[in-house]
Amino acid sequence: MVNIGIDVSKERLDVAVRPSGERFSVTNDEEGHAELRKRLKKLKPERIVLEPTGGYEWRVVHVLTLAKLPAIVVNARQIRQFAQATGRLAKTDAIDADVLAHFAEAIQPEIRAVPDAAHRELEALVSRRRQLVEMRAAEAKRKQTAPHVVHPSIDAVIEALTQQIDDLDGNLRRVIMSTPAWREAEELNISVPGVGRVLSTTMTGLVPELGKLNRKQIAALIGVAPLNKDSGKTEGRRTTWGGRASVRAVLYMATLAAIRCNPSIRAFHARLLAKGKLPLVAIVASMRKLLTVLNAIARDRRPWNPQLAPAEQK
Repeated sequence: MVNIGIDVSKERLDVAVRPSGERFSVTNDEEGHAELRKRLKKLKPERIVLEPTGGYEWRVVHVLTLAKLPAIVVNARQIRQFAQATGRLAKTDAIDADVLAHFAEAIQPEIRAVPDAAHRELEALVSRRRQLVEMRAAEAKRKQTAPHVVHPSIDAVIEALTQQIDDLDGNLRRVIMSTPAWREAEELNISVPGVGRVLSTTMTGLVPELGKLNRKQIAALIGVAPLNKDSGKTEGRRTTWGGRASVRAVLYMATLAAIRCNPSIRAFHARLLAKGKLPLVAIVASMRKLLTVLNAIARDRRPWNPQLAPAEQK
């Protein structure tokens, strides 16, 4: 089976082919894309693996997808860890392409549907909103220790950021309402007490897998699944690690609201505290429960039902 790795840069695409060991490069423009498509079609690859490169990879992925070639964008951290595990400590574009091809051959990552243009726009809007919120929080924190002489400047920046966030919220609302599937997903999500439009839009934009995975898979994807750390007779403390941090941050805030206003989540959180669990452990477990509920609702396409909530959380 032929597996291919493509290292993407702004101006060039470095390609490695396994098991033949063939390497070549093309320009990252329309002419280069046409040549790439032609050469890869002849090779009939099992997988074509790329890693995120600041957005430059999406033009290539789009071209490959239109040509019905199996393109997969893989988490960059996985690639670097794989390179280190296989002794590839040096880093060049050609080496990176070969590591990607080796990863495709050895790990055989699952081929999933690539987001279409509309979903990429939604993802970009959601990500931009998060960036602006983080910038506003940084300015507010900076004001706490800044001399009073610069407060007017900081206030002006915060006001401008707030206006941009409000504008983005309006754009997101229009995009969601213009797509029937997304509109239905939002109606289902916000039927859950504690879930607002920010979490609902974040799940729609950044977690297209919602409802398509089981509860353990979705928890691992977001990074709220407890991971074992045992060795011999020693049982280490379970921890959460990895996942989509931007989604996890929004889920955390929604869970705090759900603990107050969602009877099912509140009762679950209280039981954990009564058993002596640490407050943060109880919150993370509640995040996982809320995520499980949202996953079940997306899977079954039915709104929140308090009577069915315990079954959804098993």
